[in-house]
Amino acid sequence: MQSEFLGDETATIRLWSLSEDALLEVDAAGAALLVVTRWGEFDVSDADGPARELLRRMELGPVFLGNVTGIVPGGREPGTAVAGREGGGPAGFERVLDRVSGAVVHSLGLANGRRPLLSAIPVVASPVFAPRRIGPLRKARLSRFAALRSADDALVLESPRADFRVVLTQPAAAQVAASLAAPATAAEIAERVASPVSVVADIVGYLVAAGVVLAAGRDRGFAEDADPVLRPWSHHELLFHVRSRMRPPELAAEPPAGEPPPETEEPAGAAGAYPLRRPEAGGLPADRRPLAELLEQDHVWPELPGASISAGQLGELLFRSARVRSAGPAHPRFGRGLRTSQRPYFAVAGLYELELYLSIEGCAGLPDGIHRYDPVGHALTVVSTDAAARRELLDMAKAAAGSARRPSALITVTVRIGRMSRVLGGAAYAIALMHLGALQQTLYLVARAMGVIAHAVPVDASDRVDRVDRVLRLRWPAEVSVGECVLAGRS
Repeated sequence: MQSEFLGDETATIRLWSLSEDALLEVDAAGAALLVVTRWGEFDVSDADGPARELLRRMELGPVFLGNVTGIVPGGREPGTAVAGREGGGPAGFERVLDRVSGAVVHSLGLANGRRPLLSAIPVVASPVFAPRRIGPLRKARLSRFAALRSADDALVLESPRADFRVVLTQPAAAQVAASLAAPATAAEIAERVASPVSVVADIVGYLVAAGVVLAAGRDRGFAEDADPVLRPWSHHELLFHVRSRMRPPELAAEPPAGEPPPETEEPAGAAGAYPLRRPEAGGLPADRRPLAELLEQDHVWPELPGASISAGQLGELLFRSARVRSAGPAHPRFGRGLRTSQRPYFAVAGLYELELYLSIEGCAGLPDGIHRYDPVGHALTVVSTDAAARRELLDMAKAAAGSARRPSALITVTVRIGRMSRVLGGAAYAIALMHLGALQQTLYLVARAMGVIAHAVPVDASDRVDRVDRVLRLRWPAEVSVGECVLAGRS
């Protein structure tokens, strides 16, 4: 492989810039200076002249501090601390950058002035970026939580544990990152990718500082591997946790101009409708068990009896747990064109993204098959009459329940994420799972009050989830299955 570095191009330099969503605001007199970021507004009016000029240039793109301040980092080491101004007077550039660290992008460039090799972009409000030289013989490796993906026509390296996501602008940086899937030294990688050892070491140092790469300890091991707090977490679960709490700017849910609001009307059934029993809309009959008693009684894993749930019982259960009581326009804060509804279980913003599908076999008064519940009409609409497909779903539920019998009815809950994503952004899926829990709890309590069984089961559909989606005729990933609940009568 031919090296893309020639002559003096092997000298790396540190570059600073402001993130694309950061703005500088100066008053008419030129005295007050604000840095407006996604984390809030920061008053840096006490910044001196060089610091103000530095911020102005950083807003335009990556800059070398020496070109602005006349203070040059010592040596070629990217991690060399840059001396700030001393004393108690106006803030120097170092303290100013620390104050707005959540909007400062750290790039590693070459002395030839071309595009940076990589850029570390903050994803938290107050990150600390302290690169240090990684010796050519010291092992390093990608964090097991790190992932490479494409974003905005660039390769991005990120981790839910990291305070920065790294944009690998140049092929050399991408090659180094890919070479760290297994432990390797800068010297080994340099030989593999035909790049100078010094450049590779500086790239690795930046990746370590960003939190996406680990440097081996004195025992040549990696602290992350032995951390008991991290051991239970998988990459996907930790990433989901982080992303569900705050949506990154590049994943903003704002729709393109002119795009219609998400689908909020209930979809029509494929064929025939079966109206369900409508009990009195008031409270449960006097002979039913009170809520306080249900909440105080121990929960036990139910044995599925031979008795099936009847059409009347199923109708009452769904009526008291999941029907639409009323509907109307959404609150203005959630945008125009959205409709909300009121149902027995709680849902943020009232958008109700959950759908219920029922696989029924041997329920008196109802035909065998897979049906979708219509919460507006309180009826079942046929989705499929394929006996083999229905039994496959019921067998999965039987195994999950640890039962010798196949349940007479199974509720499969799905999510239509488009109903929520515009309003709730990156938290939409996490909140959908919260709503699933609220629905399952409501089904469980109503069923116990009625004297029937409704119990959530941990179905493992890892090898058949695509089959479930096809059987239910879901438009994946616009609608995805998220949970199951078995239903049965009591002997």
